[in-house]
Amino acid sequence: MAEDRGTNSIGWFLAGLGLGALIGVLYAPRSGRETRDAIRSGVDEGREFLVNRGREVRENMGQWVEKGKERVTREKEQISSAIEAGRQAYREAAEKKS
Repeated sequence: MAEDRGTNSIGWFLAGLGLGALIGVLYAPRSGRETRDAIRSGVDEGREFLVNRGREVRENMGQWVEKGKERVTREKEQISSAIEAGRQAYREAAEKKS
C-alpha cells in the first residue's frame, strides 16, 4: 500500500510539473522559435531524467533480487542443517534403545 502512495505521488508530481511547464510556456514572453527550443530542451531533459531513473530502478531491483537469492540460500542451508540434526538425534535415540 505504501508503494501505491509513492507511485501515485510521483504521478501527481509529474502531472503538476507538466502543467506548470505548459502554463509557463503559454505565458512566456518569447518568440515562437525560442518557445519551441525551450519545449524541446524540456522534453530532452525529461527523457534523460526518465532514462536515468529507469537505470537506477533496474540496478536497485538487481540488488534486491541478489539479496533475496542469498536469503533463500541461507534459509535452505539452515533448514537442511535442522533436518540433518533431527535425523542424527533420531539415530542416536534408536541406538540407545537397542
